Amino acid sequence: MIFSYLPILLVDLTGSILMIVLSFLCLRLLFELRKSDPNNLIWTFLLWICLALAGFSVSRSAGHILKNILVLSGYQSIWHVIRSFSGAINTISFIMVGSVTLFFERIWNTYQLILKDRKELRITHDKLLYLNENLERMIDERTRALAVSEYKYRQLFEVSKDMIIVAGKDGRILNLNPSGYHMLGLDGKRGNIQKRYIQEFLSDKKDWHAIMSAIEAKESVSSDEYVVRAADGSAIRALFSASPAKGAVGEEDSIYILVKNIEKRRLMEAQIAQADKLASIGELSSGVAHEINNPLGIILGYSQLLLRNEGKDSPLYQDLKTIEKQVKNCKTIVEDLLRFARTSTPRKEKVDIHNLIEDVLRFLQHNFDPGKIIIIKNYDRKITPMLLDEKRLKQVVMNLVMNARHAVGDGGTIEVATRADPHRSKVSISIKDTGYGIEKKYLSRIFDPFFTTKPTGEGTGLGLSVSYGIIKNHGGTISVESTPGKGSTFTIDLPVNV
Repeated sequence: MIFSYLPILLVDLTGSILMIVLSFLCLRLLFELRKSDPNNLIWTFLLWICLALAGFSVSRSAGHILKNILVLSGYQSIWHVIRSFSGAINTISFIMVGSVTLFFERIWNTYQLILKDRKELRITHDKLLYLNENLERMIDERTRALAVSEYKYRQLFEVSKDMIIVAGKDGRILNLNPSGYHMLGLDGKRGNIQKRYIQEFLSDKKDWHAIMSAIEAKESVSSDEYVVRAADGSAIRALFSASPAKGAVGEEDSIYILVKNIEKRRLMEAQIAQADKLASIGELSSGVAHEINNPLGIILGYSQLLLRNEGKDSPLYQDLKTIEKQVKNCKTIVEDLLRFARTSTPRKEKVDIHNLIEDVLRFLQHNFDPGKIIIIKNYDRKITPMLLDEKRLKQVVMNLVMNARHAVGDGGTIEVATRADPHRSKVSISIKDTGYGIEKKYLSRIFDPFFTTKPTGEGTGLGLSVSYGIIKNHGGTISVESTPGKGSTFTIDLPVNV
């Protein structure tokens, strides 16, 4: 019996020893792996499993060896006492394996979440690292782009021929380009303009409220016409385009306004319209004058023949003289019509305009009461002799001075002034009175033939239209500004190289 059991015993003994050796080899290997990578949960989990299995193998193999030794030695009773301890150790080993497995299952899930977060953190870290490494370059690129954008805006702002205003919603001027300083006639010291308001430069201060109302209603203003008042008081018609702009952080919202000067365009349009109208009237006047001139000549000739046969005491003599006088008046009107209709070239010669004006004033001095009508002369002595048709220009000045005399009536002031404008290559002659003025509704017709504001019988209405034609033939312009009850100012602008 003993010899038949021996092979089994040897196999069991050998297997138990191998089991102990293998379990400790595995345990040693996992100790090394965990030592090389202490954060690896797999190695930690397997290490605990190997510890439990090593305990189980020692308990089970040692128990079997001890059992066989005791049984063969006849101490089987002792084995019955200690085998329960071996079984308990085996049970504890399996419980340990199960507990470690369950515990590490939860740890594994947590570990996977940590790995996921770690991966995301690594990606974020890489992005931050990239941004950090490239931040300076990106800042340089953005700074250069911003500088280019600022340069383009500044160039547009500085070189624009139109006025550009940046203003607050209350009308306070925040910035003004060089064209704006030029249009408003300012000295160009930018610090001064930032204390002023747009309302100061609008002919009607209510226009700013109209602009803001339009912006609030339509979010913009597009080519609306308003009158700008320059620093010297001159009125400039202009087109306003405006849009609101959000202010940067810490800055107020603003309004960007583009102002286009259309004064020259409007004057040119008015001059073209006036020229067309006068040309049409001139053609009509020429035809009418020729048709009337012939019968007037016949009437005048026969009336003068009849006068020869009548004595001064004859009842018909005074009637014939009245006919002669009225026919001559009609011929004067006809001659004015023909003069207006003709567009002959002026006969120019070197003329001192101040001497010309003085000649006219001396010729008309008997029309002025020295105690009631004051003549003020304000001459710009820098003006040199100019090429002019002296006779015709005297006619214009005489007509304007006589109109001023009529306007002031029994008393007032007439100012005759000259001014050179080298920037515009022109010389101006202005005749200003403190008379009754001209109503606004008549200003557009003031140079029309036969139009007059004088009472019937006190003028033909051809004086200003003839003057207009003379100045036009000199390459100049004649204009009027008037305020009812305060007076009128007629201004003649002549080019220096006329």
